[in-house]
Amino acid sequence: ITLKECKKEEKADREFQKKFKFEGSINVLTQMMVDPAVTEKRGGGKNLPLRRGEILDVIQFTNQEQILCRNSQRRYGYVPRAAMLHL
Repeated sequence: ITLKECKKEEKADREFQKKFKFEGSINVLTQMMVDPAVTEKRGGGKNLPLRRGEILDVIQFTNQEQILCRNSQRRYGYVPRAAMLHL
């Protein structure tokens, strides 16, 4: 990882913390997969796009309906819990 990439990641993390009012350090709790049978959706607002079979980093189990995740492009957002499978 180059210094430039590192700075970019730090900036993305800071923006996420501000947008989601997320306090403390960002820890990956586990990884989950988007259900291959799910209808793909474009993200928007605070929601991540749903891509079948994508592996996401779980940052927080927000509530019964949604999980706060990070995708491979280092974008953060909510994903419906019903669309996620344990690996």
